[in-house]
This record gives sequence, structure tokens and C-alpha cells, in this order.
Amino acid sequence: MNPAPALNELLPDEVAKLLSIELVDARRLWSRIQKDGELPLRSPATIRRAALDRALSAGPIPHLECVERRRSDVDPFVKYAFRTAEGGLIEAVRIPLEKAGRYSVCVSSQVGCALACSFCATGKMGLSRNLEAWEIVDQVRAVRAELEQGRVHGLVFQGMGEPLANPERVLRAIRVLSDPSGLAIDMRNVTVCTSGLPAGIRRLAAELPAVRLGLSIGDARPGLRARLMPIDAAHPLDEVLDAAGEHAARTGYAPMWAYTLLASVNDDDEAATALADRALAFATRHGVRPRISLIPFNPVAGAPFVRSSLEVLARFRDVLGARGVGSIVRYSGGGDIGAACGQLATLRSDRRKPAPDRQLDPS
Repeated sequence: MNPAPALNELLPDEVAKLLSIELVDARRLWSRIQKDGELPLRSPATIRRAALDRALSAGPIPHLECVERRRSDVDPFVKYAFRTAEGGLIEAVRIPLEKAGRYSVCVSSQVGCALACSFCATGKMGLSRNLEAWEIVDQVRAVRAELEQGRVHGLVFQGMGEPLANPERVLRAIRVLSDPSGLAIDMRNVTVCTSGLPAGIRRLAAELPAVRLGLSIGDARPGLRARLMPIDAAHPLDEVLDAAGEHAARTGYAPMWAYTLLASVNDDDEAATALADRALAFATRHGVRPRISLIPFNPVAGAPFVRSSLEVLARFRDVLGARGVGSIVRYSGGGDIGAACGQLATLRSDRRKPAPDRQLDPS
């Protein structure tokens, strides 16, 4: 027999059906769960006592244990480490947005990752398991709970794990997090980033067309991407871009192409030209030009790479621009605490003390 689902991974109508209560009560109870992380022990005036009793009888609301918070000394990024019930560790990052009081949360979708991208710390861990939907949701709830001011405006699934290798739970978590009775995060402010799983890209477009797509490129040259991203052997870039084109056609969104620059590996004129040509061909075929995000490499223990110089980065952008392809350089904050792009990995497994109870500066 399957265990009963956690109330914090259900939608209000599912809670109403499971508990056999009125939808209005289910929405109010569910809102408390999503915002407070727990049910009230006494019935508020707006919720029938019988409905609350049914919810309490369904069992405790599960939570991740926050075991550490690290705040960057150089920018307003905060990294959180959470422990799962069986002792696995995952990380999430609170990212400040340009408008004061708005934040995005970079969330994890798996404990570890099986794809082994060579420039990513998580890829060196291997995969332990998929996260449940409530475990994804709870990362965001925990970050939101510590905001003295402001709100969680957006989500990016670019933490630990390949989100489209866990599509059932990732899509459910997005539905829960976007529901207006809960955290009400607009799906248009959610980006799911993938290393390249075509079936998952198509499912994302079909089921949640308001959600945006990010794609890690690695290297745009035929045969060379696989040396950085082993997934290319199973799903070559052409196949992945076909799926991304279908996503663009269905959603109307230009995909974001993430390209991590590695010195003397994928940062020369030939690599830039190949990336530009891919972008132009994509635009011609699918009617939308991808948004190219260049990411300076962030140090990863054991990775045989170094960051491209500023001069090489500028030259790379010039080559793209000369072919009519624009690009941005992504700022990866929190590098001093291991929170920047590609750096998320578990803390030491012997850290058992709970996180200190302290307020975080919301700036």
C-alpha cells in the first residue's frame, strides 16, 4: 500500500478530496501549510474545526532540516543546506533580484546528479535519489520564511540534480508553488534548466507552457560537447535543440542557452563561431532567437578547468556580436560560499547540528 501523500505537495482541490472537506476550508488550511509550514493547533475563525481535525489526523507536515546557512561576504546571496529524512544533503540559494525586496530561489531537484557534467560540482557526486515534490516546495518555503521584507518572485531549477530527470515531482512542485492560495509564484518567473533531455523538454512545454526553459550548451561543436557533458552521447545537441524549438513554438518563449566558458577548452574564436552559427540556425528554423548567457567558470574541486580571462570573454562576445548574435554575461553570486553556478554540492555528511537560530538581513 502506498503511503498517504504529504499535504504540502497536494493542491487545494486534492486536499479537499483527500480529507473530504469543503474546498473553501481546504484552501485556507493549505494556505497556512504553505506559508507557515504547519497547521494551527486551534481552529481560526475562518476554518471549521471539523476540517482542521481531519487535516491534523492526516499526520504531521514533513519538513527538510536546515543544517546550515551561509551568507556571502561579497554580495547578498545566501546558501542553505538541507538534510533529508535519510540523511542526504541538498543545497538551495537565495538570489537577490534587481528590484529591492524581490528574490529568486535556486532549488535542487535531486540528491546528487547522474549526468556528470565535468564543470559541475554536483555531477561529481553521482545520484542518490529524486527529491519528492514536497522536498522541492519546502526549500522555497524555508527561504521565504526568513525574509523580513520582500517576497520570492521567481524560481530557477538549476540547483543540484537534473530537473527533467525527475519531471513528475518537479512539475507538481511548480504547480504547488504557483497556486494563488500559497506562495503564488508566477509561472512566467520560473525557469527549468536542463542538460538536455528532449522528452522532458516536450513534457514541460505540454503541461506547463508558462514556464521558461534553460539549456546548458557546454560546447556547440559537433563531437566536442560530449567531452564536457556525457549526456550528449545519448541525446546529441541537434536532438535537444529540436525539442527546445518545439518548446519555443508552443510557449512563445525564447530559450536561454547557458554557456560556461572554460579557458583553452571552449572559449576560442572557433567555439564562439560555432555557438553563433547554432543560434542563427535555431532562429531560422524555429522563428525565435535564443538568449545566450555566458557564465564564467566557478572553481570546482577536482575539475581540470580554469576561468577564461576577461580579455578572452570580451573577445568571445565580439565574435558572437560580429555574427549578429547578442549575449549577456551572467553574474554568479556567492562564489565565496560555494553558491555560484556549478558549485552546489553536499556539505560533509557528519554535520549533524541544527542551523543556528538567527535572522538574515533581507538586503
